[in-house]
Amino acid sequence: MSSYPLGQNEADTITSKTGKKLSDITLDEVKRGNVQAEDIKISPEMLKRQGQVAKEADNPQMEANFQRASELANVPDEVILNMYNKLRPNRSTKTELVLMAQELLEKYSAPHCAKLVLEAAEIYEKRGILL
Repeated sequence: MSSYPLGQNEADTITSKTGKKLSDITLDEVKRGNVQAEDIKISPEMLKRQGQVAKEADNPQMEANFQRASELANVPDEVILNMYNKLRPNRSTKTELVLMAQELLEKYSAPHCAKLVLEAAEIYEKRGILL
């Protein structure tokens, strides 16, 4: 069972994307220049742990959200922004969404995100909100 909230109860075991411990990310360390922007980004592992907390709380939808977030943690920001724009209604063709799902799967090893994009493409097609 996880010690929720993790940030309060497991600060010494929580690490950022760069491996810096949460307990080492303090205002004093920021002022000293010892904490960079990359140091405060969450790691895929921590997102998976948050998903485990959701699972233990019997919240499968939240668990799935954290699983997808853990996959996106290593996807460049510009790719994610492009993905969000393409997923807006009437912004993409079905082919563009399928290609985006393929990129998520093959280039970024994000199968749950790819599945979500493919599901969106099918729903958008049924609703007539593709280009």
